[in-house]
Amino acid sequence: MPDEKEINALKEKIEELESYRGRHTELITVYVPAGYNLNNIVDQLTAEVSTAQNIKSKATRTNVIDGIERIVRYIKLNKGLPKNGMALFCGNISKVEGQPDIKLWAIEPLQPLRVKYYRCDQIFMLEPLKDMLQAKDVWGLIVIDRKEATFGILEGKQIRVLRSLNSGVPGKIKAGGQSAARFERITEGAVLEFFKRVSDSAKEIFFDMPRLKGIFVGGPGPTKEEWLRDGQLVTQLKDKVKAIKDIGYVDESGLEVLVEEAKEELENEDITKEKKILEKFFFGLAKNPDKTTHDLDKIKKALEHGAVDILIISTSFDKKEAKELEEKALSISSGVVYVSTETNEGIQFKNISGIGAILRFSIG
Repeated sequence: MPDEKEINALKEKIEELESYRGRHTELITVYVPAGYNLNNIVDQLTAEVSTAQNIKSKATRTNVIDGIERIVRYIKLNKGLPKNGMALFCGNISKVEGQPDIKLWAIEPLQPLRVKYYRCDQIFMLEPLKDMLQAKDVWGLIVIDRKEATFGILEGKQIRVLRSLNSGVPGKIKAGGQSAARFERITEGAVLEFFKRVSDSAKEIFFDMPRLKGIFVGGPGPTKEEWLRDGQLVTQLKDKVKAIKDIGYVDESGLEVLVEEAKEELENEDITKEKKILEKFFFGLAKNPDKTTHDLDKIKKALEHGAVDILIISTSFDKKEAKELEEKALSISSGVVYVSTETNEGIQFKNISGIGAILRFSIG
């Protein structure tokens, strides 16, 4: 799995490539799938040079041919195809007519490329790389009691609310006798109707959801179990329920608590790994401040003394300075961890400075 640093580097490269617009169809995109024969790509591009000779505009023709030939030279000089394949982008990015500025970018994808592609256009085609930034697994989240239910998903490190339902089930009455019995029957009927609505929504939201790995269900009391038993949830979704958790909330905050309570089941997911390292950092700030810091000057001093064990960097931190600190950390064999701003812990870390370190020893 790619780490946060690799993901951020690809995001930055995509943003850069997206910023370019060709004056004409002079931007070339080439995708070479993993395991493909590079000689075949060279042959195809050589044939494209002949095709480009038919472009009417002399300037466009020259720029396209130059771009293709640069890609061919790069492939021939390269020592072989990287294991995940290769994405190549080349073209005239000059904003001044008649003053070409032809650049080439070569990117090894985060995951094996499955597509072979060639195109000349006014923009680079980036969708295959963007798809790799999506989390592979999606987890469904449902929190429910007799009054309401909230649906959401955990995708990567982000929790998103998808839908909320209110039951309309009346509260309890104190009166006894036949009126109480009748009221109880009405209430139970309303509960079953609400359960059916929850099941229908679950099917609508999750049944055909791509990359759905499993579903977590939470809520106070026995309602969640009653719904799973009596709510007519389709078997395919019921089989995807990985854990049922007792939690006190059934609104948006309930989804966050549900994910927290499911951390054992989610121990290999990025969100859990991020929470663990930040919990360790914040615990160190409170209990062992001599060996934990978020002060930039102290971190720089610790790096100079070889004292940094783990350097933690928020994705919101200044990119240039982050790279300089990372290089220093790696030179002394420190661990480097990038954390997002998609978790509460990540936001808290960003707000205190966006940079932190757990030290091997105190530097005073």
